[in-house]
Amino acid sequence: MAKIIKEKQDLTYLKWSHIRSSSGTAGTFLKATSSLDNGKKYYKISNFDPVKGVIGHECINEIIVDRLLTLFNIEHLEYELINADIEIEGNLYNTYLCASKDFKKSGESKIALDDYYRTNSNPGESHYNFCKRMGWQKYIDTMLVIDYIILNRDRHGANIEILRNARAHTLKIAPLFDHGVSLLYSCTSDKEALSFNIMQDRQCNNFIGSFSCCENLQLIDKNNKPLSYKLKKDDKKILFDGMDDILSKAFLDKIWEMIYERFLFYENL
Repeated sequence: MAKIIKEKQDLTYLKWSHIRSSSGTAGTFLKATSSLDNGKKYYKISNFDPVKGVIGHECINEIIVDRLLTLFNIEHLEYELINADIEIEGNLYNTYLCASKDFKKSGESKIALDDYYRTNSNPGESHYNFCKRMGWQKYIDTMLVIDYIILNRDRHGANIEILRNARAHTLKIAPLFDHGVSLLYSCTSDKEALSFNIMQDRQCNNFIGSFSCCENLQLIDKNNKPLSYKLKKDDKKILFDGMDDILSKAFLDKIWEMIYERFLFYENL
């Protein structure tokens, strides 16, 4: 399961770059990298405001979804949640951030699915049918279900990547990644979390299908549903292990209610 490092780490040496949120949220998402002996390590923090500091909890969402995907036995990018001191534009902040390793193997290059689609699709071919023709239907169906369960608002065409190895002549979709803009990411207080409508269909930035994660469930084959694991109420302990002092009980309870109820909706299709 995704690891949480609560002992404060000094990561003030990291250099952060500004990545504007594509989901329309206020603030900025910041990313950084460091070099390791066996490759790079990537870091990102939750939504950041220059005046208020870290105002979001997207990094915690990443860990929750990481654990959920592990339960479902779905290949995905693995994250660590790290308590760290960081420096941004001369100011010090303490926050929980995410860290992950590069999922590319030696000799592989990556390209965003939207770019790959533009150069390889047939005239008039939908994004979904293109992926189906390429042999990626099971992957895409699984992704659509997960994005519905967590209400992922940001599955644009660059949040799905294709890995190519020219020498080995291989082509495959990268493990699922980038799930921070999901769950209750738009809530900034317990009051907002408690009043959040967990079943409401909200507009999402989807490359596959429509802007509705609920409508996109209609694309999958109902006779061959992609999830084999049946979520249980006891799984709540697994998803939120070690988070009691990181996110409030109101948030954790509401996030679990959201995941479980939306899973049951999918199961009853």
